[in-house]
Amino acid sequence: MKLLTMTLVAALGAGAAQADGSHGHAQGAMGKPEGGLSAMDHMHDAKAAMPLGAPASAAAEARAVTVTMRETEDGRMIFEPANLSFAAGETVRLVIRNAGEQEHEFVMDTSGEIEEHKAMMAEMPDMRHREANALRLTSGESGEILWTFGDPGRYEFACLIPGHYEGGMHGPLTVH
Repeated sequence: MKLLTMTLVAALGAGAAQADGSHGHAQGAMGKPEGGLSAMDHMHDAKAAMPLGAPASAAAEARAVTVTMRETEDGRMIFEPANLSFAAGETVRLVIRNAGEQEHEFVMDTSGEIEEHKAMMAEMPDMRHREANALRLTSGESGEILWTFGDPGRYEFACLIPGHYEGGMHGPLTVH
């Protein structure tokens, strides 16, 4: 069922970034077959439970929250809004926009997982994400993550492209 949902999202997306973190043009540009994996792909078991929650199926009633990624004139890299808050069990359509000049990503997880992922990205900066909780976008691109939030707690969202986290691209995500 999840594969069918992702396939339908991909078919309907028509070039937009997908909730699984991949984008057709990036895959084609890397010279790999559509849907194939390369050494630069990073993929977790999509069925594994995460304290943060899980990908949601289509929900017409989901609240939409827009998150914009961009650089500032003084060279900082930011998310707008700077923090996110959701209710446990709430399904949200996160509309992620890259209004910056550089490629950015949106990854949400526990602080420990963010730190681990950041270290992995430092070793493989061209890694492409295929997790449902991550999305990488080029300048001017937009995408969506449809997510049902899980356990109450403090989490984090970040851009883990080397140097971006250090440039200010991270913030708290609270599930209450």
